[in-house]
Amino acid sequence: MKIEVWSDFVCPFCYIGKRRLENALALFPHKDQVQIEFKSFELDPHSPKYSGKNIHEALAAKYGMSVEQAKKTNEGVGQHAAAVGLTFNFDGMKPTNTFDAHRLAKYAKANGKETILTEKLLHAYFTESKEISDHDTLVDIAVEAGLDRQGALTILQDENAFANDVRIDEAIAQQYGISGVPYFIINQKYAISGAQPPETFANALQKVWEEESAAAPKFQDLSADSSEDASCVDGNCTLPEDKE
Repeated sequence: MKIEVWSDFVCPFCYIGKRRLENALALFPHKDQVQIEFKSFELDPHSPKYSGKNIHEALAAKYGMSVEQAKKTNEGVGQHAAAVGLTFNFDGMKPTNTFDAHRLAKYAKANGKETILTEKLLHAYFTESKEISDHDTLVDIAVEAGLDRQGALTILQDENAFANDVRIDEAIAQQYGISGVPYFIINQKYAISGAQPPETFANALQKVWEEESAAAPKFQDLSADSSEDASCVDGNCTLPEDKE
């Protein structure tokens, strides 16, 4: 079973959804036969590198809300993160462009380190308040993930290195009609959108396993109509209840 995950490194629900999927997989009896592959998705491809504004200020400026309103929204997201054991340090987050981080992730994939680098990039941004567009920071994270320092630096200094790999992922996302992340596709025909509850992932895994055994041919959306469904669209990461 193969799960392709479209996500961005500054998307809070991508980190939450990743952890919820992992929690479901931990209890899945066939987890050793599940492969996870991460796909690039930029919530805002035109986002500048870190400008000095914190995430509250950036969110307020982008959506015409007060900083206090932005803080309240982020506090709610933080509660969802805490429920799966994640710590989000919103006050220190440095909103930035993620294209170079995605290119580095493709380099990591080519060297068998995609999974560990993805986790370290998410943790660096959401918990450690690191600027994940800064090349020195990215190189340090790459080394922590077991990658060669000079190799990582060389990739980052060449703006064309692995750029096409990132763009291909984004083009495939458009073909699938993916407009928000996280977005999960299992065996290229079963879809789950948003940071669904672990039980939704667990049910989907079992359903796919059973139906694939019977060679089910159709593309199916297995997302639950859940109050916990959450995703980020065009840089806007709101809680499910805020969408009502």
